[in-house]
Amino acid sequence: MCQHVKSFSQPALLSVTQQLLRPISVPLSLFPSLLRTLCHTADTALTMGLITGLFSFFYNLPKIYKWFLKPYYLLSFLLCIAFLAVRKCPGVCEHLPSQREDGNSCDFDWRELEIFMFLSAIVMMKNRRAITLEQHIGNIFLFSKVANVVLFFRVDLRFGLLYVTLCVVFLITCKPPIYMGPEYIKYFNDKTIEEELEKDSRVTWLVEFYANWSPECQCFAPVFADLSLRYNCPGLRFGKIDIGRYASVAEKYKVSPSPLSKQLPSLLMLHAGREHMRRPQVDKKGRAVSWSFTEENIIREFNLNEIFEKCKKLSKGRSEKIEELGSIPQEDDHNEEHLGEELESKKDK
Repeated sequence: MCQHVKSFSQPALLSVTQQLLRPISVPLSLFPSLLRTLCHTADTALTMGLITGLFSFFYNLPKIYKWFLKPYYLLSFLLCIAFLAVRKCPGVCEHLPSQREDGNSCDFDWRELEIFMFLSAIVMMKNRRAITLEQHIGNIFLFSKVANVVLFFRVDLRFGLLYVTLCVVFLITCKPPIYMGPEYIKYFNDKTIEEELEKDSRVTWLVEFYANWSPECQCFAPVFADLSLRYNCPGLRFGKIDIGRYASVAEKYKVSPSPLSKQLPSLLMLHAGREHMRRPQVDKKGRAVSWSFTEENIIREFNLNEIFEKCKKLSKGRSEKIEELGSIPQEDDHNEEHLGEELESKKDK
């Protein structure tokens, strides 16, 4: 970008800046150097952004490597680069139509580059609300496939129909992998949830209402599992229930499983069977108020640190009392043995 600015003549730059910045009382001779400085700064920022992206990629490379061993992620990646492979593949790209002026059908034309730039902008906006790395990758996969559909239909109707067919087959046959990592979570059904919640009034439950078909719930699963590993204690327990299977539970706790309501996942804090807090909140129309399910938000909104510290203090106090009570019988037994020995000695005398 800065190379193009340097190629401009100084009179041309002066005339442009004079028309655009007429009200500013600054010498116009400074604007060419200022513009070059801004361009240099923009190039530096772009370079730093690329370096940051590469650093993030290599930092998460072990996790990404494990993903590519799973069919869902591997096939998604191949579908995302399908148009790139077709456009650059020797022996195939020569037979594709192109709108380039030089007629080179093995390179992208301006319209295709615009679609790629639009794809990048959409992914960046969507990933602002992404919580986990899985959500970032999922957004990239989703919008890359949409862009591939547009690009293939633009090249040839037959290519577009073939690609859509492959996407439909992939959607039917391949499901995203379910989180199978460590967790301290109790899974409820419609018969056990009330019994467990009301069994001990001293226990506070943080329960996730989810559905297996929901991508948001699948992405949130590792976050909730990590919280259960960090905060699970005798006074704070974690639970989950699939309201896609148990509609009566969803109706009782007023959590809608409909995709339009956007209430999945929902977190409810329950104590002695009563609800104390829920996220996301629901408006009068039955739609969920936008809320980000990050670890920081959950810890802050549900006061997990405070509850955890209280539970630790209570459990510590109980253990000390038990130790004191356990030590008293031992002393009594020792005294009884000592008295018994004295009585025997008196009888002998």
